[in-house]
Amino acid sequence: MKSYFIFLMRLIIQRVTEASVIIQESIKGKIQKGLLILIGIEENDTEQDAEYLAQKSINLRIFSDIEGKMNLSLLDIAGDILLISQFTLYASTKKGNRPSFIKAAKPEMAIPLYQKMIALLEKYLDKPIQTGEFGADMKVNLCNDGPVTIIIDSKIKE
Repeated sequence: MKSYFIFLMRLIIQRVTEASVIIQESIKGKIQKGLLILIGIEENDTEQDAEYLAQKSINLRIFSDIEGKMNLSLLDIAGDILLISQFTLYASTKKGNRPSFIKAAKPEMAIPLYQKMIALLEKYLDKPIQTGEFGADMKVNLCNDGPVTIIIDSKIKE
């Protein structure tokens, strides 16, 4: 029996009232109302995956309108983004108790796509975003609003 894997770029999007990332006891990035986005990059991902996910992220209608319904996008509320790279989104726990990360892209491939995602989000948001630091040991603080957490994979477009 053959095993087929779907390779994809993965985002975990959290609606937040505030979020920050600390590296070596210094705040690297900090936002108020907006989205904390964790990004996992897989070895077969492309710039088209980043394009799709950047557009999808800023247009998701997950912020409340005046009636309390999730009807507004990040653009509608002029919110911010904190983007954090996280290779552990590709943890495989099928064998044993120690996760394997072999599906995560190597830095030489992942860093350019991470930088492309930053550029795309800034372009579509029309302002700078906040980020962590690729490969760094980071402490992420957030106040999840709702809580609202959405998972989006680039090749599963349903």
